[in-house]
Amino acid sequence: VHIFVGAGAKRVKELFNKAKATAPSIIFIDEIDAVGKSRGVGSNDEREATLNELLTQMDGFENNSGILVIAATNKLEVLDEALLRSGRFDSRVFINLPNYSDRLKILKLYLKDKKFDFDIEKLASNTAGFNSAA
Repeated sequence: VHIFVGAGAKRVKELFNKAKATAPSIIFIDEIDAVGKSRGVGSNDEREATLNELLTQMDGFENNSGILVIAATNKLEVLDEALLRSGRFDSRVFINLPNYSDRLKILKLYLKDKKFDFDIEKLASNTAGFNSAA
């Protein structure tokens, strides 16, 4: 989403054109809720234009287009219903927060070949509710 109405929509169109030209391609949109909020709620012309272009581009897909679009959000409830219709983002994968064992493996991965002076097992225990992006 840009400050100028139409700029975000133009970039979405350019992205999909590039993906089509280089297919097979994967388009990953992190925090889809930034542009995918339900229309009419806190109306924003630029965000809505960007969302409309995204919906338009996704409507043109065929099963053999060679483009896979994946998005992530932690605010599924605010997404526009049109995004969740069949043929768009109609499959959902829920990922839980890492448990103690997972957090310990993440810490070991990040700290591999690094010097540290703390108990990583204690840190893994004290970071319940955290993920590797937090």
